[in-house]
Amino acid sequence: MNMNLDYKELMEAAKKASYNSYSPYSGYAVGSAVLAEDNKIYLGANIENASYGLTNCAERSALFNAVSNGDKKIKALALWTPKSDVFPCGACCQVILELALNADIIINSQNSVLKIFKIQDLLPHFFTKDSLK
Repeated sequence: MNMNLDYKELMEAAKKASYNSYSPYSGYAVGSAVLAEDNKIYLGANIENASYGLTNCAERSALFNAVSNGDKKIKALALWTPKSDVFPCGACCQVILELALNADIIINSQNSVLKIFKIQDLLPHFFTKDSLK
């Protein structure tokens, strides 16, 4: 299995998910696609709210979709927007850390080269359940 090809397909799914974005305030449509261990793909889009704190990001929507459907082992998460190099916000990094610790985080770029990170790269000083001990 060619991971690079799979990740391009996952990014295409994230792009399609962005079409379902509800972003009337920012005009910034974001889509995410999560690849579960059983190779199912779960989609999410950003959903804004006039009370900005109630907005939900695409990656959290996709992760919550996967977990709500019983898939708790996540291999990869793709994040797409027409703007280049969109990265998860701090809240999303924390949720990724909790629900997809070992997943590859795939980011699109202007020149269509996929960038792959681990959550520890994006959130190096993290807080986990082990921090509560």
